Amino acid sequence: MSQSLPARAPREIPPLMGRGGPPIGHLMGKAEPARDMRGTLLRLWRYLRRQRGALLATAVIVVLNTGLTVLGPYLLGRAIDEALTPGDLPLLARVGALMLGVYALSALLTWAQTFIMAGAAQRTVRDLRTDLFDHLQELPLRFFDNQPHGDLMSRLTNDVEMINNVLSESVTQLISGLLSLVAIAAMMLWLNPLLAIITLLTTPVLMTLLTRLVAGRTRTAFRAQQSTLGALNGLIEETIGGQRVVKAYGQEARVLAQFDAANQAYRRAATRAQIFAGFMGPLTNFVNNLGLAILGGVGGWLVIQGMATVGTLASFINYSRQFGRPLNEIANLFNTIQGAIAGAERVFALIDEPPESQEDAAPLAPVRGEVIFEQVSFAYTPDAPVLKAVSLHARPGQTIALVGPTGAGKTTIVNLLTRFYDIDAGRILIDGVDISKLNRYAVRRQLGIVLQDTYLFTGTVLENIRYGRLDATDDEVHAAARLANAEQFIHRLPHGYATLLSERASNLSQGQRQLLAIARAILADPRILILDEATSSVDTRTEQQIQEAMLRLMRGRTSFVIAHRLSTIRNADQILVLRNGEIVERGTHTDLLAQRGFYHTLYTSQFRGHAAMA
Repeated sequence: MSQSLPARAPREIPPLMGRGGPPIGHLMGKAEPARDMRGTLLRLWRYLRRQRGALLATAVIVVLNTGLTVLGPYLLGRAIDEALTPGDLPLLARVGALMLGVYALSALLTWAQTFIMAGAAQRTVRDLRTDLFDHLQELPLRFFDNQPHGDLMSRLTNDVEMINNVLSESVTQLISGLLSLVAIAAMMLWLNPLLAIITLLTTPVLMTLLTRLVAGRTRTAFRAQQSTLGALNGLIEETIGGQRVVKAYGQEARVLAQFDAANQAYRRAATRAQIFAGFMGPLTNFVNNLGLAILGGVGGWLVIQGMATVGTLASFINYSRQFGRPLNEIANLFNTIQGAIAGAERVFALIDEPPESQEDAAPLAPVRGEVIFEQVSFAYTPDAPVLKAVSLHARPGQTIALVGPTGAGKTTIVNLLTRFYDIDAGRILIDGVDISKLNRYAVRRQLGIVLQDTYLFTGTVLENIRYGRLDATDDEVHAAARLANAEQFIHRLPHGYATLLSERASNLSQGQRQLLAIARAILADPRILILDEATSSVDTRTEQQIQEAMLRLMRGRTSFVIAHRLSTIRNADQILVLRNGEIVERGTHTDLLAQRGFYHTLYTSQFRGHAAMA
């Protein structure tokens, strides 16, 4: 190379997902209910217990707040019996001030417990989300082949957020509700056992009947709402992503009709769900008022008979209303907590996936670039071999071209060389060292990959080139861009190297994206190159620029070129012709044409196709 750029720190390499690669997995089914509640709760507790201080403070606040909740109605009863009835206004003022302080302190403690627990929950799910994302970086590509990306994103976002909601709100509500039930029941039994039995029998029984009557229908309605909302969101996402195709084929009217149908379905489902949900408030009020009427009638009779005081009856009326609130909350929290536990199981199932093995090994010596495959066999799935006893020898600095029909095993060879997958049989050696004995990162640091479908990240042009070596200076990035023939078009961009690329760099042409990928590989300065030729869909001038850049990149390096246009590999040192997972021919371009075998058939058929198109 005319400008030397030294190799530096390791970097992430985008996965090879080209033609002939592994099969894509089917979509997973709907989330199942929690299977191992105890085990999942224990694992969640290991994360949550890191917030011991916040948990202890919240527990103390919940106990204090429960006591204040019970104290308020009791003070009301004493105010009526001991101050209001005798006409003791000074005592009434003091009790009233005390009640005001109790309710104000209760409100303050409620805010404090919410604030503290929300922080603890956020820190807990932060740790959980970090562990999950870190683990995703360690999983082998074989795992991603069979997992839809949308499902993985859902585990990172929706499932973790469900856990956050339960930890920040539901747990304290549940504990507070249970303590309140116990405290209120104990207080009522202490004040008047007969009224307590009437209250405890009336409200819970009616609330149970109400829940069975409405809750099941409400859950069904909300499931239908979420299902139709998912379908609507899917249609919107698909339409926006395929907007170019929609416009190209004039399908706007059809898309509008589909959207209208999905929108109407969601409206009907949402309306039904909200109607059922709307029943809960009035019915709950009805049950509470019915219980209050029963309590008032029986309690009034007891007061007349001298078996209870007016203050005691007033306290019971307040306790009766307070008793129904925790019951409602606990009933509503049950499904939320079940859903969160099921989500936690999905998160932990992903964390439990075995990572790529990272063997301890001595640092890899500077690589010359000799690559040997010895009788390598491999299958993505059992009973479907992709490579069958493949052997090859690439000497340092040689260019090895891989040709053959789709599915022949070309991409699989480079997937095995990068250790994205481990072989089933045979050996792969770099400079005489079996790569199975080397750390995967040590191997990948010696490799540079330029794919046909270039992946660029959201960010500036400079940042995307620097992805090849994160410690590179701006001058080194500019030098790499010049060597890749990319600097000329970069300077024409609105902000040059600081131009922000959109998602998947859709604001650049395919040829421009390819030149940036070549610049990224030049900056990484690898000793072994893997090139998936990408000049078949660009104009002649851009093709020439890409070819020149690739030749600069390949100079002095061992290169594996997956060739789709055979005219571009005439000067390769060795051409390997693959068919059905086997190397059926090998040699130079001239030698293979002279053999008049499978390569000759591929080359002449491609040449005739180009001639017919011309």
